[in-house]
Amino acid sequence: MPYRPTEVTRRNAELKRASFLRAARSLVAARGFGGATVAAIAGECGASVGSVYSYFDSREYLLAEVFRSAAGHELATVRAAVAGAGSRATDRLNALISTFAGRALQGRRLAWSLLFEPVDPAVDAERLIYRRSYTELGEEIIRAGIADCTFVAQDVALAASAVMGAISEALVGWLRPDDADQPTTSDDDVVEGIRTFCFRALGAEETQ
Repeated sequence: MPYRPTEVTRRNAELKRASFLRAARSLVAARGFGGATVAAIAGECGASVGSVYSYFDSREYLLAEVFRSAAGHELATVRAAVAGAGSRATDRLNALISTFAGRALQGRRLAWSLLFEPVDPAVDAERLIYRRSYTELGEEIIRAGIADCTFVAQDVALAASAVMGAISEALVGWLRPDDADQPTTSDDDVVEGIRTFCFRALGAEETQ
């Protein structure tokens, strides 16, 4: 008779798989994707390397799931901030910029890993999905701002891509790990500088 897992064994398997994912995410936050080796993940859980592979087909796909979870949480947080900012396009754009950039600066190592660290193709594919999601959120805000004359008329998709690119690229110097020459500008000033640049680029007069 073939083996049929019980509810208990299924639950135990789910818990074990979740523990591997938690360990991997913790390692990524501390060391980046490069530091989240299968051996390190197994060690964090007191398990064998082989047991990790019994739950995941490969390290690449395990890390893609870690990326999806971490990036999904960040995206949900930004979306919630934008939704709670009211109906004005300026307030919503403020919320997007301050939440995205502020959280990145608070969790520099994880933000670097999610945004810039060289990664395997499966992880990079997830990164492209989330970049597009942020751009679509920016498109919604900019389209509304153009409609009520808060922002100057322009190509919405191009403007949203440029704004999100400016936000992320502006953070490179502050997020790069182990950089002895990191700028000394305060986090608040960094966020305000990004915000001022983006508002000016969109032709908005109000920046607060």
